[in-house]
Amino acid sequence: MMRRLAPYQTGLWLAEYVDIRCQLCRVCRSMPHSQILPAHHLRFPNIRQKIAQCLNSGLLCEYCHHSIAWLPKAFEVDIAAGMALSIQAATYYDYPMRQAIRAFKHHEDMTKLPLLLHILRQLPRPHGCHPDNSVIIAMPTTDQRLVKRGFDPVSILAAQLSKHWQIPLWHGIKRIDNTLSQQGLTRAERLRNLDNAFTLVEKPPVKRLLLFDDVATTGASLQALSRALYESTGSLTADQHVSHQYLLSAYALAHGSQS
Repeated sequence: MMRRLAPYQTGLWLAEYVDIRCQLCRVCRSMPHSQILPAHHLRFPNIRQKIAQCLNSGLLCEYCHHSIAWLPKAFEVDIAAGMALSIQAATYYDYPMRQAIRAFKHHEDMTKLPLLLHILRQLPRPHGCHPDNSVIIAMPTTDQRLVKRGFDPVSILAAQLSKHWQIPLWHGIKRIDNTLSQQGLTRAERLRNLDNAFTLVEKPPVKRLLLFDDVATTGASLQALSRALYESTGSLTADQHVSHQYLLSAYALAHGSQS
């Protein structure tokens, strides 16, 4: 029996394989082969196929893709004495990404999801991570916020990241229902707001824990999440050469600004 796709999954499939327009400028993502290859090259189907794959890979046209600054320098937040969490974003929290993320996150605008998927795909799978030694931990939301919004944007994005990296999600940590929204708070207020905000419900099944959030404004949420894991396990590290401890790193769609 064929599994029924959620509406947003159908939309992503259509954007990827049917709608060949760029998700930003809406210009066709590909060009006719005759415009880019000499005529004698078109006789070879394997060359045509490879070029078609290159032209149609990604959800942005080449111009729009290269107009965006990808993979800004990672930044760190402290977890404990002598230990820091590295946070790598796919891009900066600038136009047009900022508007797309806000529309998806706060207004459930699923038309922005293909663009966000393209952003996610710029995050390379962490070195040495594979399905048998790693899990992705999406930033948990509260039950109250889930009821209010009606959907969990980070979980949807994390599911796409899981497909991209071929690494499973793990849901062994929960967020307690007594925290406010982080939006508009200062860094100090964000940290206070997140005191004891997370609780571990089961032990992580593997040693490499890849935290994920949509936007890392100050990194306070990811910092609090990593501290909760540290306090619950007592054996976290950022050193990939220490094999008997949990190895933590964090990732986000966007962080900071170029300006």
